[in-house]
Amino acid sequence: MTTTSRLLGLLSLLQTRREWPGPVLASRLEVSDRTVRRDIDRLRELGYTIEATMGPDGGYRLAAGSELPPLLFDDDQTVAIAVALRTAPAAGAEIAEAAMRALGTIRQVMPSRLRHRLDALEVTAVGRPGDAVPASPPLDRLVTLSDTIRDRQVLRFDYDAATGTGDGTGTGTGTGTGTGTDAARVPTPPRRVEPHHLVTSQGRWYLVAWDLDRDGWRLFRVDRIHPRIPHGPRFAPRTVPGGDVDAFVSARFRGSAVDEWPCRGTVVLHLPARDVVPFAGDGTVEPIDEHRCRLEAGSWSWEALAASFGRFGAAMEVVGPPELAAAFGTLAERYAAGPTR
Repeated sequence: MTTTSRLLGLLSLLQTRREWPGPVLASRLEVSDRTVRRDIDRLRELGYTIEATMGPDGGYRLAAGSELPPLLFDDDQTVAIAVALRTAPAAGAEIAEAAMRALGTIRQVMPSRLRHRLDALEVTAVGRPGDAVPASPPLDRLVTLSDTIRDRQVLRFDYDAATGTGDGTGTGTGTGTGTGTDAARVPTPPRRVEPHHLVTSQGRWYLVAWDLDRDGWRLFRVDRIHPRIPHGPRFAPRTVPGGDVDAFVSARFRGSAVDEWPCRGTVVLHLPARDVVPFAGDGTVEPIDEHRCRLEAGSWSWEALAASFGRFGAAMEVVGPPELAAAFGTLAERYAAGPTR
């Protein structure tokens, strides 16, 4: 073992626990106690603050110093730091700039195997400075999702949908704006999606994907995704509505309360999206063409939801569910009967 590799091994051990007895370090490194003392002195010369305690139980520990010396990370720690730096833009311009410089420094000295994993992980941070820092899901899950995005492979996964949000087949955004349904989750049938983007917003991670079974764009919370192996076939990438991931996700979150209503439905309005958005409330608007748009919204009852769609005074088609179509029929009969006296 060369002096350099021995020093790196010693530094790695010191970073894993508070205190190491000298004989234990010597045994782990397969050197003498005297060599350990010399190597400790070399690390001190490099800027590391290493404290020594005397006595039969004495040993060495790495302490905080006046400057930040070079650090040593394992593979998972290195990728985790890089992921955290990638999510920094939501914290503000100054932090984002410093984070990107730090990310460039780390990437430059990364082994190629780690650089490959990092380059596959593209993250869009959606939000405002001061938003909660996203709680990271398991790193291997992020890597798996980023690999399927990079390779354009259909992703198969089990999804824990929050209870109390209708049929459990919506976006699953769960942003905490409703009735606190995060505490209870129920399994849903396996999903098949074309994964397109990883996004952080409002303190959580999301996957933007085209749902093959529901024929539409969806947001899935990454902490509720359990990937299945093997992945599906390759796909040709689609473009998110409007072509801007940030704008698309922001619009979805403006309508995130839709998922908390007990009754949710979708219609196609014969109006341009630009004329519907200002009056959509917490609904989600997706343009279809210059004259039509899709509106998804929620309410406390099916009749109330149908009435809210009717306020636009435009022709429409009911996409679903059947309960919404039935509610329009109920309202039509009620209005046709006229007011009661």
